Amino acid sequence: MQAAFYTRQGPAAEVLQVGEQPTPQPGAGEVRVRLRTSGVNPSDYKVRKGGFGRALPYPLVIPQSDGAGVIDAVGEGVAASRVGERVWIWNGQWMRPSGTAAQWIALPAAQAVALPGSVDDAQAACLGIPALTALHAVRLTNIEPGMPVLVAGGAGSVGHYAIQFAKLRGATVLATVSSEEKAAHARRAGAAHTILYRDEDVGERVQQLTGGRGAAAVIEMDFTANARLYPACLRAGATVVVYGMGQMEANLPTFWFMRNRITLKFVYVYEMEAAEREACLRELGTLLRDGALQHTVALRLPLAEIARAHDAVEQGRLIGNVVLDIPQGDH
Repeated sequence: MQAAFYTRQGPAAEVLQVGEQPTPQPGAGEVRVRLRTSGVNPSDYKVRKGGFGRALPYPLVIPQSDGAGVIDAVGEGVAASRVGERVWIWNGQWMRPSGTAAQWIALPAAQAVALPGSVDDAQAACLGIPALTALHAVRLTNIEPGMPVLVAGGAGSVGHYAIQFAKLRGATVLATVSSEEKAAHARRAGAAHTILYRDEDVGERVQQLTGGRGAAAVIEMDFTANARLYPACLRAGATVVVYGMGQMEANLPTFWFMRNRITLKFVYVYEMEAAEREACLRELGTLLRDGALQHTVALRLPLAEIARAHDAVEQGRLIGNVVLDIPQGDH
C-alpha cells in the first residue's frame, strides 16, 4: 500500500517519505479501514520533530491519528456486517507505529465509529482529536445556561468546536483570537464576544463583558502562556480546563488559585477514561446525525504533499483543519 512514513525525526521535508509499506491485516477484535482522508494535528508534527523531548517511538512511523474511510475487512470476533461501513477514526497512531497517513489501517473495532451520511470524508477527519478534545473539555466545565465561558484560541481547530459545544449548552461564549478574520470565524461558530488578545487587555475586556464578575470557566489551549491572565479574568469558584500547553512547566499564581477556589482540570484526549469517551462518542454521534455542528477544512492536499501539510499546521496561519486525501488505487 501507499503510505507516508518517517524513520528519523526532523523537519517535514527532510524526514517524511511516501512509498510502499505492507498492507495490514485485521487481528482479533480489529477492523481494517480503507482510508479516504487523514487529518493532520499539531501532535503529529510535534512527535515528528521530537518536541518536548519525545524520542522516535518506533523504528518506522506512519503518522496521524485522525481519518475516515470504509471498513473492508474484519478480524475474529467482529461482526461481518461491519464490512462496507463508513467510519471515522480516533487514536489511529496512538501507542502504535501505523496511523492514518496510508491507504489502509487496522485497529480495534471500537476506534472505527459509524459515520452519518451527512458528514463528508474531509469533515470526518477533523473529529478524532479536535472535536473529541473540545467536547470532553466542555463537558468538564458543567455549563449552565447563561454561564460566561472563555475559550482561549477560539479560531483554532479545538477552540472552534469548543465554542459550538459550549453554545449548545447555553453558555455565553467569549473567545480570544489573534485577528479580525479569526474573530469573524469564532463568531460564526457561536461566540457572543471576541477579544483580540494582541491588541486588547484580555482581563479588562472579560470584566467589561461579564459585568465585572469574570468568566466562570476557561477552555485553555496554552496553559503555560495564559495562566498569568487568570486573576484578571476569572471569578471565584471558576473552573479551568486545560487541553494544551506551550512548555513543560508553568509558573502559577497558586495562592490566588487557592483563595479563589479555582478548579483546575486537564484533558488528554488520547487517554480518556472509557466511560468518558463513550459519553463523548454518544453525544457527538447525535450532534453529527442532527447536522448541529460546523466543520472547517482550510486545506486539502494529496498524501504525496504530506510535508507541506505538516508545515501548514505548524505555521498556524490557516483557519481550520488540514486534511490529506488518500489515493484510492490498488497501490
